[in-house]
Amino acid sequence: MTSSNAKPAPRATAKRDLVRAHLLDIIEKSGPGTSLTAERDLATELGVSRPTIRAAIEDLIRSGLLVRQHGRGTFTAPQKVTQEMTGTTTNALAVPPAEGEWTSHVVSFAANPAGPARGTRLGLDADDLVLRIVRVRYVDGEPMSIERIELPAHLVEGLREADLESGNFYHLLRDRFQVTVMDAVQTIEPTVANPEQADLLDCPVYAPLLQIERVTRDTTGRTVEHAHSVYRGDRYRITSKLRFDADSG
Repeated sequence: MTSSNAKPAPRATAKRDLVRAHLLDIIEKSGPGTSLTAERDLATELGVSRPTIRAAIEDLIRSGLLVRQHGRGTFTAPQKVTQEMTGTTTNALAVPPAEGEWTSHVVSFAANPAGPARGTRLGLDADDLVLRIVRVRYVDGEPMSIERIELPAHLVEGLREADLESGNFYHLLRDRFQVTVMDAVQTIEPTVANPEQADLLDCPVYAPLLQIERVTRDTTGRTVEHAHSVYRGDRYRITSKLRFDADSG
């Protein structure tokens, strides 16, 4: 009886390594979003079975180097959207914009009493209204993130869902509501997609995400925003510029 935990035969492993090396060469030489040759054609070209091709492709999908689109085929991963973060800006409006054309779809938009926890977080009484917004953000038409925003409702009276579908949110706060953001405390950590997030972001359940939580203050020192966002780990990255002085170790 063959054990279910038996390791692949050396010949099978060598074939899979051959296929993987071939696919990595294609990925390196092709641009983002390039369609991959059909599995049956790859199998014929490389002289291996389709299950061997499929196993190598699945490995590279899990690594984020390939993506499978239902009904369309397998493609090299699209180029990641890059957001630059700097530690030297004194105004949040000066943070460089992320790449691509950003638009949004508002999923929910409602004002409710803050309650004790949100009231403490936003510097409000428990009975004060908090505007809670959930929106899916798109880059060039592709879902990129889910953003959950909480705002003191009295600061943004007259804000509409349509106002959040395009443009820079902080510019909107400044230009219409005379709320100028100054600084924020932001944390970033990895997580994975739950079923609801996977559905909104069109990605697999348990796909890697970047989770970002931000508390923002304006020029008067008021807390004006609490935001919790998740970004697709296969499509989004953050870069930082570091500056060292002469005494840095």
